[in-house]
Amino acid sequence: MKYLPIFLNLQGKKCLVVGGGVVATRKVGLLYQAGAIVTIVALEICEQLQILTKEVGSIQIQQKPFQKSDIQEDYHLVIAATSDQDLNKQVSRLAQVRHILVNVVDSPQLCTFIFPAIVDRSPVVIALSTGGASPTLARLLRTKLESLIPHRYGRLARFAVYYRSKVKLYITDPKARRIFWEKVLQGKIGEQVLAGQEQEASNALDQALITHQDPSQGEVYLVGAGPGDPDLLTFRALRLMQQADMVLYDRLVSPEILNLVRREAEQIYVGKKRNWHSLRQEEINDLLVTHAKEGKRVLRLKGGDPFIFGRGGEEIAHLVTEQIPFQIVPGISAASGCACYGGIPLTHRDYAHSCIFITGQLKDGKLDLNWQALVQPQQTIVVYMGLTGFPLLCQKLIEHGMVATMSVALIQQGTTVNQKVFTGTLATLPSLITKEEIQAPTLIIIGEVVKLHDQFLWFNPSSLA
Repeated sequence: MKYLPIFLNLQGKKCLVVGGGVVATRKVGLLYQAGAIVTIVALEICEQLQILTKEVGSIQIQQKPFQKSDIQEDYHLVIAATSDQDLNKQVSRLAQVRHILVNVVDSPQLCTFIFPAIVDRSPVVIALSTGGASPTLARLLRTKLESLIPHRYGRLARFAVYYRSKVKLYITDPKARRIFWEKVLQGKIGEQVLAGQEQEASNALDQALITHQDPSQGEVYLVGAGPGDPDLLTFRALRLMQQADMVLYDRLVSPEILNLVRREAEQIYVGKKRNWHSLRQEEINDLLVTHAKEGKRVLRLKGGDPFIFGRGGEEIAHLVTEQIPFQIVPGISAASGCACYGGIPLTHRDYAHSCIFITGQLKDGKLDLNWQALVQPQQTIVVYMGLTGFPLLCQKLIEHGMVATMSVALIQQGTTVNQKVFTGTLATLPSLITKEEIQAPTLIIIGEVVKLHDQFLWFNPSSLA
């Protein structure tokens, strides 16, 4: 993160704008809306700025050449918006010497802060930035947000401000109070406010406060995080990730996805890898129950889909036994996501009429699988956790009748910026593992559909960078 996003309180604070053109006019307008006391220094003042200053009497104009003494110690921020780059550099240097925040339009290298694109639903204000890399992209994103967030959300925020003290008086526990507000703002009361039915919403909130009881027991959210790309999360997954008090996450949950969890939530790593478990499954089950009984909303975040070799069924069974309420959010499986991003359809009418999922984990150096079921024609085999035992898997498939030239793909870190796809055959790929230093997580796909990889591949890992 190159820039720390902050919101400045400029009410009654002195600010300087150097420049009198159209761009300066936009900056002056923003500062005025934020309640700043604005001084403009410029030799020429454009018509738009003249009109603005006539409408707003509190803006002071000094129509003269800029001088060093124009930057005073009591300014909170300075903006340089001239077409003279040497002058802009001078303004930036003088402001920074005085430790005053400074922005030079279209010159990020001269700035100590930059203006974001703004979505104004006061008192709700959304600011977004590309760090100066592409103001056009920031504006496009702002346009999307403008269409997604109704103007009436400002009304909802004002409603919350009005009732904030009263709710705090009735509900003293901060966690219980946060849960109460989440239910209010996301439920019927929030809908009433957005619909303009504020009296009905007020009555409903008063009643909710009277009948409110602090939750004595929490809830568990079993959420599939998908194969790695944050864009593959469901809306419901994101919503629950933002509500959780505690997060238990696996090794395959990417940092980009973990960053989407509510920042205040406690995070516990419970990942597993070959020959090393941070916690046994029984301990994870007990953790879910213990924290839920403490009244916490516990997020169990799993890579892929929790019910495809994710042991989600075991965790749910334990919750049912302990009578803990839970929600399940399916995720895009590693098989589906990696195959799609790797340009390999798991089924295709010309190549495969069925698909089978297996685990390739070794037990005492052996693979205990139904080999006759695996070597059926026109079938795709997807192998989870099979990298270590891959040479043995290939050997056994050939021994049980599968042709040595059967196409195979290894997809390492599928759907992420680090995705790599290796293709070959049962005979050729085992030796590639050591040569290319292929590492987990790697999904294995065996079948004629792999031949379509070169034709169908669309995913460019650099597109996620």
